Amino acid sequence: MTLEDNLSGDIAQDVFMKVWTKKIEIGSGNIKSLLFKMATDEFISHTRKKKVEKEYTDSIDIRLMLEPNTDDDLSDKKQRFEKALNQLPEKQKTTLMMNKMQGLTHKEIAEILNLSQKAIEKRIRLALETLKQNLNQ
Repeated sequence: MTLEDNLSGDIAQDVFMKVWTKKIEIGSGNIKSLLFKMATDEFISHTRKKKVEKEYTDSIDIRLMLEPNTDDDLSDKKQRFEKALNQLPEKQKTTLMMNKMQGLTHKEIAEILNLSQKAIEKRIRLALETLKQNLNQ
């Protein structure tokens, strides 16, 4: 199995789970067009999310390569990061920690916190933006 096979399988499963959980009425209308539209939307959403994640990780990787590493410098950066992290609103901090430290997906966090996946994505995005601003000061 390739990465694309896994992705297409995941998208298909997500679409059918949405149909099942939302009890979408399939009897009326064209089922093929409904499933195709839902799968397309799911793929676009996945692609956008991956693009944002890649841009963020690439920007961090570039900054780390350009900056010289010394033990004092690393200790200072760690302190600055911890200070910036502690300045985040509690909801953003919790969501970010669940995602980055515990490795939970947006969907898993949404289920745990009983929120929408979009709300989780927004909290993480805002947390990362705030961290970036605080660290660049």
